[in-house]
Amino acid sequence: MKTFNIRIKRSGILAAAFGALSATLALPVLAQTQPGTAEATKEDGILFRNVRVVDVVNGRLGDPTNVLVAGNKITKIGKDAAATASTKVIDAKGQTMIPGLIDVHVHMMFNSLSPQQMMSSDMSVERVGELSAAQSRAMLLRGFTSVRDVGGPSFMLKRMIDSGKVQGPRIWPSGPMISQTSGHADLRGPNEPSRRFTGKVPMAEQAWASVIADGRDEVLTAVRENLRMGASQIKLSAGGGTSSEYDPLDVTQYTLDEMKAGVEAAEDWNTYVTVHAYHPKSVRRAIEAGVKVIEHGNLLDEPTLKLMAEKGVWLSGQMLVDSTEAMDPARREKRKPVIEGQRQVWPMAKRLGVKLAWGTDFLFEPDLNAQQNAYILRLKPYFTPAELLRLVTSNNAELLALSGPRTPYPGKLGVIEAGALADLILVNGNPLNDIDLLGDPQRNFTIIMKDGKIFKER
Repeated sequence: MKTFNIRIKRSGILAAAFGALSATLALPVLAQTQPGTAEATKEDGILFRNVRVVDVVNGRLGDPTNVLVAGNKITKIGKDAAATASTKVIDAKGQTMIPGLIDVHVHMMFNSLSPQQMMSSDMSVERVGELSAAQSRAMLLRGFTSVRDVGGPSFMLKRMIDSGKVQGPRIWPSGPMISQTSGHADLRGPNEPSRRFTGKVPMAEQAWASVIADGRDEVLTAVRENLRMGASQIKLSAGGGTSSEYDPLDVTQYTLDEMKAGVEAAEDWNTYVTVHAYHPKSVRRAIEAGVKVIEHGNLLDEPTLKLMAEKGVWLSGQMLVDSTEAMDPARREKRKPVIEGQRQVWPMAKRLGVKLAWGTDFLFEPDLNAQQNAYILRLKPYFTPAELLRLVTSNNAELLALSGPRTPYPGKLGVIEAGALADLILVNGNPLNDIDLLGDPQRNFTIIMKDGKIFKER
């Protein structure tokens, strides 16, 4: 990442940090909601008057109208949508309404803590709760009302948000990322041998950061365990990574049989598998196994992207953090093709008709979270404002819907229409003309609503 050199084998910093937190993260305690409790929707709801609704699917701005919210859904759109004596009325004064933003590649717990914080002697379950609650609330106040967590112990945080004890976005949790030995999510320290030979569970697994599973039987067990814990989809590692020590970038991870086992277990629960993968061989094997989503894909070639388009496989892409001088030289060298490739794969995938989604993938750098909205704008060279707004709302919502009956929040997201869930943002300006408005939510988002409740109003 930008600031910290995550080189597990050489420094052991993450292994030590996971050891310090393994008991902490397993405890069912998180901080209570911070000041600024959401306003509960009254019996007759909330009426937005004189608002211009963006049709994000078709990229059109509607004429001034009214939008009525009752409970957690949009119930009526039109000038005849009226208030009763007990309806809260908000005069939008011609401002623009868009759906809540969605980030489909986050790590909710591990984007809240730096390695130094994790290793601090002052770290406690209460402090972990405070940090994760603060970051969750800040994310919601940036307009992100839904996220997909693709690796880490976010189950308890999700439950606390859903219960109202912590403010934050809706979370689609994957649970611990599942990896083969020497795979991308093999987060052991240099002196941690395999539990298969020692019987000792690695510290990262104790912290539910990742799970090492080798062979068909272990993969089946790991997937089923995540589903038992409440995973809405499953994340496997299918190829080498840039922030992991044991796997060169070019390697392919999991045999076809192992990966098929994961897909079969997920499909038996009517959900899907997404994989970490950069290069064509790993992606093609994943597609053959029945995987429905590829995370990253920065090194993909045109034939493989065409295959993804033909098979309807999603590419969940990012514009990853640029390499910096603070990074270890070997890691900067390892990242070069990935950073260069991401500038090539976005326009090529778009041209070939691949289903596209977007996420940030911030990890262990809490200060970077404030740039979440700005990272949307890094895609401006490849998308029009309408395309970019659709990407971070309705496209991402369509990807979330792949969880089928395992979705934690039944209902339609990513659009503003009658019957959809009331995740809404009132924008002072028109992002179809000026997409940069999304980059400064504090200034430009005057109302943020999630699940029919207002979390920001000014």
